[in-house]
Amino acid sequence: MAGKIAALSKLTLEDSKLILPKESFPPWVVFSNRQKLSWLNFKLKKVWPFINEAASELIKEIIEPILEQYKPSILASLTFSTFTLGTVAPQFTGVKLVETTNSGAIMELEVQWDGDQNIVLDIRTLLGVTLPVQVKNIGFTGVFQLILQPLVNQLPCFGALIYSLLEKENLDFTLKVIGGDIKAIPGLAGAIEATIKDALEGSLMWPARNIIPILPGNYSELELRTVGILEVKLVQAKNLKNKEFLGKSDPFCVIYTRPLRDSLKKSKTINNQLNPVWNEHFELEVEDVSTQRLHIKVFDEEKVKGDKIMGYSSIKLKDLEPGDIKSLWLPLVKYFKDKRDTQYRGEVNVELRYCPLGMEAELTNSFKRKEYTLLDETFSMDMIGQVNSSLKYELSSKRHRIVRGVLSVTVKRAENLMPMDFLTKLSDPFVILKMQKSNTLKQTRVVPKTLEPTWDQTFHFVVEDALHDLLIAEVWDHDTFGKDFMGRSILTLSKLLLDGEYDADLTLDGIESGQLFLHLKWTRQQYYI
Repeated sequence: MAGKIAALSKLTLEDSKLILPKESFPPWVVFSNRQKLSWLNFKLKKVWPFINEAASELIKEIIEPILEQYKPSILASLTFSTFTLGTVAPQFTGVKLVETTNSGAIMELEVQWDGDQNIVLDIRTLLGVTLPVQVKNIGFTGVFQLILQPLVNQLPCFGALIYSLLEKENLDFTLKVIGGDIKAIPGLAGAIEATIKDALEGSLMWPARNIIPILPGNYSELELRTVGILEVKLVQAKNLKNKEFLGKSDPFCVIYTRPLRDSLKKSKTINNQLNPVWNEHFELEVEDVSTQRLHIKVFDEEKVKGDKIMGYSSIKLKDLEPGDIKSLWLPLVKYFKDKRDTQYRGEVNVELRYCPLGMEAELTNSFKRKEYTLLDETFSMDMIGQVNSSLKYELSSKRHRIVRGVLSVTVKRAENLMPMDFLTKLSDPFVILKMQKSNTLKQTRVVPKTLEPTWDQTFHFVVEDALHDLLIAEVWDHDTFGKDFMGRSILTLSKLLLDGEYDADLTLDGIESGQLFLHLKWTRQQYYI
């Protein structure tokens, strides 16, 4: 036993991290490669009562307009009646100098705060009900980024301090109606929680930044700027979890790169459907492609009780190759999910293309050589000089591009289809092809008694607007008294416009198994602006 204890005593911090998962340690244990700041915490503890008194009212005045900006539609107003920082000072758990250049210095500062703040929100709903809601048990862990820029030869040797929240590892709090139960109003707790977290992310989370001038000067160059445009085609979703007791949900999507109210893009609502098809196009400003994500929230529309979130997904923008299309099926999970929550909530299908400012000329020339664009509306040459460093991207300056042509679809074969005939355990499959915008239908012949039919039939569609159209392929079983559904697949024409011709191996949705094999070819007829 003594030998084992001696061996344990020799364990380093790195050894203990390898033996035990991070979740096994209490929350006050922080692993960091940053230098400790015990001296700063000691000094901060001494002066904290004075900081609390001086800063509480100032912070309240700053935060109230931000909360109002993110206020959910079910609330009429959101203000503070009480705001104090409490008696417990935050703890700085580490600091690291990330980079020093001739233009500035960048530091990262780890912060942990489990305080006793006294915060009361006065909330008034659209129904005229006013409630005092206390925000309690606030716990925060994150990393702030401090940028000292520009460096100058005058004390304190930098012109301005820029700060933002680089990482938000944890933000927990509880809500309590003073003298009542917050659950008495359905959806209120979730709406307030989302408002607080979105306001924090939108106003503090990098690339948002706050500039404090230290020396007199013009620091407009340090402000947030657009560096590119993310084009998003929201195609469809499948296998959404129903939120309705009777009937099916009415899903719509909200997408954004930052949760600012004027930056949120909302899709149309598809009523009574758990496998909605939107086929909508959006464009989002990007300020820092290395850190930002595309966020997608799927909601069930509720006109009285408030919209219910059905699932959430995101993707890092740095994973996108500039100028290229990326078609993705993104799994939906619980919004602000616990790490243990892996419940499947469906999937959403998007096509993405990131276009950095400064690459438009190259991309546009490439498209002119190919004589089409890839998503909705591509950049025009006369627009490039208008964008430069402006924060507001003038979408109205873009010209609408239309791609017309002939789509040739060869329905080759299918495999692993489901048996629809109870007695023979076989099916009599045929395929229906449909162009969504024109509602043009084509149908193959019926191949009797098989689960692996071969058709090798070619159909032609005149497509008036290929950038905004969809090809829907459905497999059906022929029956004397009707037909039985055997699966569906939906294709955008983006890849076809890029490649001109390709083989599509499709997994059929809405059924347990089945694959459909098509050959697609595009013949351009006319292209105009």
